[in-house]
Amino acid sequence: MNKEEITQSINIAKSDSASSDLSKEIKPYYDHDESKDGDYVNKFLDMSKEAREEDQRDKNMTLMEGLRMYPKACFFSVVLSAAIIMEGYDTNLLASFYAYQGFAEKFGKYYPDLGQYQVPAKDQLGLSMCYQTGALVGVFIGGIVPDRIGYRWTMIPALFCTVALIFMQFFAPNVHVLMGSFILLGINWGSYQTMCVAYAMDILPTSLRVYLTTFVNCCWVIGQLTSSGVLKGISTSNNRDAWKIPIAIQWVFPLPLAVCVFFSPESPYYLVRSGQLEKAKHSLMRLLTDHPNQPSKEIIAQSMLTKIQMTIKEEEAVENGSSLVECFKGTNWRRTRIAAITWLIQNITGSSLMGYSTYFYQNAGVDVSMSFTFSIIQYCLGIVGTLGSWFLSQKFGRFEIYFYGLIAIAALLALTGGLGCSNSESLSMGVGSMLMVYTFVYDLTIGPMCYCIVGEMPSAQLRSKTIMLARNLFNIAGIVVAIVTPYMLNPTEWNWKAKSAFLWAGLALLSAVWVYFELPETKGRTFAEIDKLFAERVPARQFKHTIPTTFDAGEIMEKLGNEGVKAVANNIEDVELMERKV
Repeated sequence: MNKEEITQSINIAKSDSASSDLSKEIKPYYDHDESKDGDYVNKFLDMSKEAREEDQRDKNMTLMEGLRMYPKACFFSVVLSAAIIMEGYDTNLLASFYAYQGFAEKFGKYYPDLGQYQVPAKDQLGLSMCYQTGALVGVFIGGIVPDRIGYRWTMIPALFCTVALIFMQFFAPNVHVLMGSFILLGINWGSYQTMCVAYAMDILPTSLRVYLTTFVNCCWVIGQLTSSGVLKGISTSNNRDAWKIPIAIQWVFPLPLAVCVFFSPESPYYLVRSGQLEKAKHSLMRLLTDHPNQPSKEIIAQSMLTKIQMTIKEEEAVENGSSLVECFKGTNWRRTRIAAITWLIQNITGSSLMGYSTYFYQNAGVDVSMSFTFSIIQYCLGIVGTLGSWFLSQKFGRFEIYFYGLIAIAALLALTGGLGCSNSESLSMGVGSMLMVYTFVYDLTIGPMCYCIVGEMPSAQLRSKTIMLARNLFNIAGIVVAIVTPYMLNPTEWNWKAKSAFLWAGLALLSAVWVYFELPETKGRTFAEIDKLFAERVPARQFKHTIPTTFDAGEIMEKLGNEGVKAVANNIEDVELMERKV
């Protein structure tokens, strides 16, 4: 078969939408033995039509329809996301431990001029950096390993390791062992950061993505709120080992989560990528629930499997594999850049100040116990804000929430910096209260929405790796911010105090400018549509108004070639044959 004949067959496929007519025209131009291979062209055209119809069904599904059909998918997404509660809990403990005399005696030194034990500043910084550097490694593991062995078998060993590492934390004889436990736990926490977002994107329909990915932010806040409640509970204890109680409570989480993850279905995208189509369909059926107004879940699962396979095959035809390098090539570089900078913005727009609201309250004369109460109120506002973002997302798109959220945050930070220009105690109280309002706005807008945006940007082939790169940029920025923030606030160093909010306000405005020109609107878009919009290099502000054509048979056949088309069709036939045998 010569090149002109192949081109002619492709043009015919592009010009006619009726699959029965298409097959009659295309078949003569493909070299195949029908008795041996079956009518694979017809099969492929039917698959293309089925994928397109499934894509439209997914796109038009309402929130209530999604909840009725995918309650199990919601549950399993929540299960994996709940691992982030452990991270929010554990990372919130360390800064509070320094105030406990028993902890200072165990891991600090005695300072005669102060008449008490203190953990040296270098060890405080070292403990903080141990977690941050461990998280960098963990995020990398969470982005690479699931693509090879799946999410379940990456997550379960990590949860069992968490149990052992909590022992290490609890019984640490000196600060060096404690640092080692924070490095290793940081690796665990980092791996969860990547997997929970990628898994949610893989198993949820378009109508539910925003709710279950933004729930990850809620899990962070729930963990921080829980640890703050526990810390307040032991704040009046005279027991020198009281600081160990919050650490021991962590043993409650990992084993129940490991059991739930064991019974969770594997990501169908991972199974299709690894050639396990029969298992992928079984996984999809486990995620679905039969509904009287819909076809049986077996029929829907088959349509979803076809769509996933067509999506991945089309991406494979364009991309040269799924290595990390591909994230920096062609349109994938644009997608990686958007995901990474979106997550970076979280760390460079004043979020570090949220943890210092109690510092400003104490400067205003509020006692330590009451300042802990204020921190609990702050975390409650964070949860309310995240839940509020669900209602906002019904009315507004990702871009609108993120962009106008940054404008509001810039205004709040400017006001906070203005209050910091005075040294009066009453204005310090105002700074603490302004940071509470900031917390609510942050968790209403850019805090939770970031998780949805980052998950929607990558291709299916590179989702875990792109999320990994984005999160690690966030973590690197977090290390820098964690180092400079104490210098900004400390009266013996730069002494900016609340005036440091001016810096973050400026960065928030610059971020808003970047968002306007780079961040596309992906609300209501299926992954196939997003792939197409990026492939056609549609400008960010035109995403909302452009209607792409997905699963175009002629276009996909041109990309895959004769052997590629045959392989796709035969794979599906093999699955159907296995089911008939069963």
